[in-house]
Amino acid sequence: MKVQIKFFAILRERVGAGEIVKEVKEGCTVRELWRALQEDYPKLAAAETRLLYAVNRDYVNADHVLKERDEVAFVTPVSGG
Repeated sequence: MKVQIKFFAILRERVGAGEIVKEVKEGCTVRELWRALQEDYPKLAAAETRLLYAVNRDYVNADHVLKERDEVAFVTPVSGG
């Protein structure tokens, strides 16, 4: 099944794109997707700390099971001042 993936901030820079489409297996979780992306884009390995995950614009945990055509966003926490 295919999912659309969006990257923001430093993740976008490390991937070299704001969004991609990836084929994943049925029952894939957000955590498993993130691990697969780290294999595809080794520069993502350093960005694992404190990520936020959103599926179809709702925040989810890493154990969330993905469905066909889900939109997954990986977001780094924002700090301001």
